[in-house]
Amino acid sequence: MKMPIIAAFDLEGPLSPQDNAYEVMGRLKRGYDLFERLSRYDDVLTLRGREGYEPGDTLMLLVPFLLAHGITAGEIAGVSVQARLVPGAGETVGVLQRRGIPVFIISTSYCQHAHSIAARVGVPVDMVACTPLPLAEMTRQVTEEDRAFICEAERRLLALPAAGEEEIGRLCDTFFWDELPSREIGRLVRRVKVVGGARKTSALGRFAAGSGAGFSQAVVVGDSITDFKM
Repeated sequence: MKMPIIAAFDLEGPLSPQDNAYEVMGRLKRGYDLFERLSRYDDVLTLRGREGYEPGDTLMLLVPFLLAHGITAGEIAGVSVQARLVPGAGETVGVLQRRGIPVFIISTSYCQHAHSIAARVGVPVDMVACTPLPLAEMTRQVTEEDRAFICEAERRLLALPAAGEEEIGRLCDTFFWDELPSREIGRLVRRVKVVGGARKTSALGRFAAGSGAGFSQAVVVGDSITDFKM
């Protein structure tokens, strides 16, 4: 009997070069600078091996700032429309599908972006694992006090030098793990489960099992620290 085979692609890199979260943050004043500092903090947390923290959880760290500035799901999708595809990505997916190989996408990207790219390369939504971000529902629960609190943390973070890893680490440790969890908005943010690291492996396991395959019958394409466990 022929063994079942599946193919799973990371999205940002293998299928599309755009870092959607970075470009979405660009809609904020000094948003790119803020992204760089939070990305540096993500590296710090990953190297520390913080319990429960996975590579790629930068997308969770961004959420308070997206909420404070009223970024919408439509804006994330609008940025996604501008994303280019890697040359040959759609054709490659089509060839695999015609050969009877199920193709899945397993991405840290917010689902608004992942679903947009998946449609363009011909992968059905139910074969995509991505990071859900129900912004409309979350934004309704954000108070003006929350916005002021987050914007003050943003101001202090942007006042630090981009290369100031220790200062960024101390400020973000206090903000994300001491101050934010004491607020309702902090509990909202913690519900955002980014599909990165071990969560990508879990998604691969679900897709493989649903296709009657095991890990040994899965071919995976990824390009970053969020993919290495998978």
